[in-house]
Amino acid sequence: MIIFTDVDGTLYDYEIRLSSSAVEAIRKLRNNGHKVYMVTGRSKAENKQEVWDIGFDGMIGGNGSYVESDGEVILHQTMSLKQCRQFVDWCRSRNIDFYEETNDGLFVSENFIENARETLVRYMIGKGTSVEEAAGIQVKKLIHGLVEGEELYRDDVNKISFILRSYQDLLDAEKDFSDLCVGSWGGRGELALFGDIGVKGVDKGKAIEILLKHLGVSRDETIAIGDAKADIPMFRSCHLSICMGSGGQEAREAADYITDDVDKDGFFKAFRHFGLI
Repeated sequence: MIIFTDVDGTLYDYEIRLSSSAVEAIRKLRNNGHKVYMVTGRSKAENKQEVWDIGFDGMIGGNGSYVESDGEVILHQTMSLKQCRQFVDWCRSRNIDFYEETNDGLFVSENFIENARETLVRYMIGKGTSVEEAAGIQVKKLIHGLVEGEELYRDDVNKISFILRSYQDLLDAEKDFSDLCVGSWGGRGELALFGDIGVKGVDKGKAIEILLKHLGVSRDETIAIGDAKADIPMFRSCHLSICMGSGGQEAREAADYITDDVDKDGFFKAFRHFGLI
């Protein structure tokens, strides 16, 4: 089988702690002859070494803009320099802070680290972290790979995440950048905390289909596991879909099977349930 796994909320809990039982499960899966690919909104630069040390057969990053298998780059779609420049200027005109997600670093706007902290505290509390624990977060610790003071007009950007001052910012981005794909994360509906913008037509499911064609593998040999709305296209492209018990309602409803919560060994339990470990 080929296993496609989300990262945040699936391998990591919402306090950014890596599940040791999930790591054990992935290693057992690979030892048993299965292939495991991470499929994530993250770009390569956002992964700490502890993620790479788990062991994967490849990566789908940027919610599908980047596909790598056994060290070979299968697909890499980025925003054009013109699109990046236009969006950076749009953010600056509205005093919106952002970070550009590339495989070589997460390049931040001038005041992102200072202004993102309150939003990230709200994100963590919304995912169940206590007020006391959330109050002590450090932005650079929570988001790995942040780079300050570099050129922000770039041609290597997979996508850009930006702080929403209000839901209207998201609606305006959708209207002003119809040539790009605009989404949100960190909350539901009008409670979304961040917007993100990237290449139009990109999603996790389409990237999986491209990878399967490259590998010559049938959909019947695939399993997807995740926790969020962005994982639903991945669920639809795989034979079996698993949602974490702590996942969002839309993802739970779209999945074939619901396992336990991310912080209750849900990943390990799911693959033990299906007899793969």
